[in-house]
Amino acid sequence: MHPYDVIRRPVVTERTTAGMEGNKYTFEVDLRATKTQVKLAVEQIFKVRVVKVNTTRVPGKVRRRGRTEGRTPDWKKAVVTLAEGDRISIVEGL
Repeated sequence: MHPYDVIRRPVVTERTTAGMEGNKYTFEVDLRATKTQVKLAVEQIFKVRVVKVNTTRVPGKVRRRGRTEGRTPDWKKAVVTLAEGDRISIVEGL
């Protein structure tokens, strides 16, 4: 799997922004991606050293529009811990 297929987008919320101070960055990744693939993709794209990767599947929510009911898609979240001194400036600028 190509690195740009593994990493979809950064997840920028108040909680993930606070985690950036501790060198933890959160990304939405492909559902089929493994921790090893996420680690290699982040290292190749951003030229940093990854210490640890934690992943979790986030289930989609049920949404209603009047009488019609649907679901948002499931997605996978990866929290990547970088080595001391490494930064991803493109994410911090969002």
